[in-house]
Amino acid sequence: MDVQADVQAEVIAIIDDLFMEDVSDMMDEDLFDAGVLDSMAVVELVVALESKFGIKVPVSEMGRDDWNTANKIIEGVKELRNA
Repeated sequence: MDVQADVQAEVIAIIDDLFMEDVSDMMDEDLFDAGVLDSMAVVELVVALESKFGIKVPVSEMGRDDWNTANKIIEGVKELRNA
């Protein structure tokens, strides 16, 4: 499995573990509108992502529009890993 697919699989697994929601079939759906994420859930998700991937998510990147879909979350993790 390549690194990109690995990040995607891990992010989907983290969301599933934390929120008991399989988002693999809704990668571009707004996770706030879908009821998967709220402000507290974002904090949980960021902590899990930082721990899993050894990254630091700047508060400036935690806006709702920046991380509101699974694909945007995956892209954000990839960018921070390569920073």
